[in-house]
Amino acid sequence: MILAYIVIFTLVGSVFSLAGGFLLVLKKKITGGFSNNLISFAAGALLGVAFLDLFPEALEEAEELNVFIPTLIGFVSFFLAERYIRIFHHHHEHGKKPTIPLILIGDGVHNFIDGVVITVAFLASIPLGITTSLAVATHEIPQEIADMGVLLASGLSRSKAILYNFLSAITSLVGALIAFYFAGFVEQYLYVFLAIAAGHFIYIASADLIPEIHENVSENKLAQTLIFLLGIFSIYLFTRVFEG
Repeated sequence: MILAYIVIFTLVGSVFSLAGGFLLVLKKKITGGFSNNLISFAAGALLGVAFLDLFPEALEEAEELNVFIPTLIGFVSFFLAERYIRIFHHHHEHGKKPTIPLILIGDGVHNFIDGVVITVAFLASIPLGITTSLAVATHEIPQEIADMGVLLASGLSRSKAILYNFLSAITSLVGALIAFYFAGFVEQYLYVFLAIAAGHFIYIASADLIPEIHENVSENKLAQTLIFLLGIFSIYLFTRVFEG
């Protein structure tokens, strides 16, 4: 039953993210505004899941053990990946045009890790898995829109750009299934993986999405702020409903 949830919601997240790429192909102007609003919502949703769901669940699983260290490890590991390996969030680098292989490898690895995070969340509880999957989907959609734009600008045809985006997105399912295969090990150290996942979400929101919000100075700041807060509140509300 858990495996079915994992497969379904991982695929749903992949389909939603690919939908963003399709929208760019069809309506570029509409997609731009939609993507900017979704970035604000995704930043709030990721922080909401990290602080209201993943971290409390890690604390409960850890009992008397320290969860702050694995959370910090999760945050720092993604900082190092972006700083030195440069495979994450490559499309936000200024003054640099990432190559097509870099885009595909970066997204593939990123989506693979998202799949692992989704499985870890479902192994803790089904409600946590659902909220985590939705948070992953919200930040993947604007990323896929940006990546599709770069692929098209690099000279790829629409059909090839869509195919490559699909192949990079489906790696999330690979990551989810591998994590499930090692479920015994994951469950043994579940609090560690939950805390690392929280650090992962905190890093994406604070280092990637929130700076993107600040850069869009032409956008309605009040609307962006309200959408950001809505992302947090929606996770809070969703969590309270399931707990009730």
